[in-house]
Amino acid sequence: MHQLDQFFRVEEGTGEAVLDGVTTPISAGFAVLVPAGTKHNIINTSQSPLKLYTLYAPPNHRDGVIHHIRQDALNDNERFDGKTTE
Repeated sequence: MHQLDQFFRVEEGTGEAVLDGVTTPISAGFAVLVPAGTKHNIINTSQSPLKLYTLYAPPNHRDGVIHHIRQDALNDNERFDGKTTE
């Protein structure tokens, strides 16, 4: 959950978007808008990678961070370090 709006765009694969306990199937071409304060998760439901991008501000994660499973994300205390790639 974040205190800002977040946008997801699915580029490849299939999955589920869970927003405040409501699950919606997603696939390539889908966009998901998560309002600030919404408990959310994006889940890969296939054997192939779910490729997506997300936009929100201010930044919360360092560039290039990938969590393959939810538990990895929960165990990782990384945060945006103030360095951008642009």
